[in-house]
Amino acid sequence: MKILQIMNRFIRSLLPLLALLYFGSVNAGGVYQEQEAFIEAAFNGAAPEEKVFWPDAELKQSMADILGHPYQGLRIRYWINGERSAWILDEIGKDKPITTGVVINRNRIEAVRVLVFRESRGWEVRHRFFTKQFDDASLRENRQLDRHIDNISGATLSVNALTKVARLALHLHQQVTAQ
Repeated sequence: MKILQIMNRFIRSLLPLLALLYFGSVNAGGVYQEQEAFIEAAFNGAAPEEKVFWPDAELKQSMADILGHPYQGLRIRYWINGERSAWILDEIGKDKPITTGVVINRNRIEAVRVLVFRESRGWEVRHRFFTKQFDDASLRENRQLDRHIDNISGATLSVNALTKVARLALHLHQQVTAQ
């Protein structure tokens, strides 16, 4: 009987801790940077006018090749000043979109920032220790990054989503700067 009382007290004291751990992981996502703040930072406080890009059929196909599925939007918003452009793109991690900002300068990634993370797992990709792997990356002719991006255990789908977004932003930058 005494053992049952001890176990019962142990379980009652453990439940709040388990609830905290569970709800802490469920709410791991969030807004990490507002889009306007990202754009201002990308252009040192002097954000250029927003532009809109309407991909044609050929570009839509190359975008689908990068993403592994058709791009869902009809148009793409971006900001450009000289050879620097900024892109805010969404890509599904496991179930929900991850909103990512990418700054490109002279066909190389200058910065990758997770702006909004909506998944319950994989949020570690928002940290600088992960995103700095993209710094100075460019595209090869086969539309792959010129470097390997290390995975994070338990965040594979989020890592894949950010890698696709980085490739897509570089590809789109090439398209708008070639015009």
